[in-house]
Amino acid sequence: MSFILNIETATKNCSVSIAKNGDTILCKEIAEEGYSHAEKLHVFIEDIVKEAAISMHDLVAIAVSQGPGSYTGLRIGVSAAKGLCFALNIPLIAVDTLQTLASKANISEGKIIPMLDARRMEVYNAIFNSNLEKERAVQAEIITENSFSDFEETLYFVGDCAEKCKPFLVKDNFIFLEEFKYPSAREMSKISYEKYKISDTVDVAYFEPYYLKDFMMTTSSKK
Repeated sequence: MSFILNIETATKNCSVSIAKNGDTILCKEIAEEGYSHAEKLHVFIEDIVKEAAISMHDLVAIAVSQGPGSYTGLRIGVSAAKGLCFALNIPLIAVDTLQTLASKANISEGKIIPMLDARRMEVYNAIFNSNLEKERAVQAEIITENSFSDFEETLYFVGDCAEKCKPFLVKDNFIFLEEFKYPSAREMSKISYEKYKISDTVDVAYFEPYYLKDFMMTTSSKK
């Protein structure tokens, strides 16, 4: 019996799940504007392990969202996952944040395009087919009225970019699934278990999140 703890903190959603043999048995999460990950993550982990009636030593691996996404959110999640892996002497699994987000959409044909907000009109995105196989690598892209215009099949957009992208992405074959806004540890379960079965793990000491873009400090305008 393989219990894996999944941690997703790449966006405003602070999300933790416990999975048994790839099936999510419990998920605890909250999406807040203030990015409360530092305060909530360890509490969620303790709570969900207790609610699952297992011990931390029953875990066979820790899975963490690798990005792209919020610099601070990713750092918090990865730091927590590394600490647990070191303490428990178990492997670390890195899961593509956009693959997790794409997994929320259940389609039989067409493409899934998960998008996460970057800056201004820029988004992080990738392209997956209906079998959740990645057809275009993760990239940062500025959205214009010409974006994805070459596609004739139906494109399903998921993520937190609908509000800013819908005025530009207006083709009839573009569908926004606005209910699927943030990646969740719930959808990480199957992905992390498949990786665990083939020992697709990362080095706990040297793994770094996939930021995609350099972190930029902003200066407050308040005096």
